[in-house]
Amino acid sequence: MPVLIAFFLLAWLANALSLAAADWIFDSVHIDGLWPLVIGGAVLGIANSIVKPILTLLTLPLIIVTLGLALFAINVAMLALAEWVAPDFSIDGFWTYIGATIVVSVVNYILHGLFRLRGEGQTVPS
Repeated sequence: MPVLIAFFLLAWLANALSLAAADWIFDSVHIDGLWPLVIGGAVLGIANSIVKPILTLLTLPLIIVTLGLALFAINVAMLALAEWVAPDFSIDGFWTYIGATIVVSVVNYILHGLFRLRGEGQTVPS
């Protein structure tokens, strides 16, 4: 159980840091303070582990037809959900959403690798 808790805390930290990177890179992303980062990271983590798989399954035909581009739209929606729920967190503009989604995805990928939260043949610790 402590390994699972550490896994989720590190994933939460990775989400919060990726949102902070998006805030730092884009002038149209506004995250005012630590709590919006913490809440935004938590919402993004929950959305990516619960809502995203359901949406992916429901839109599977569209994902196949668009050769995976619809998955990017789902990632944008997860970021929009985090922005909607977290206080003092706003993203202004369509292209900022696109750029912020790319930044959040890349930073999360890098941090998950650094924290050893993913790997070949590795599953979520139980």
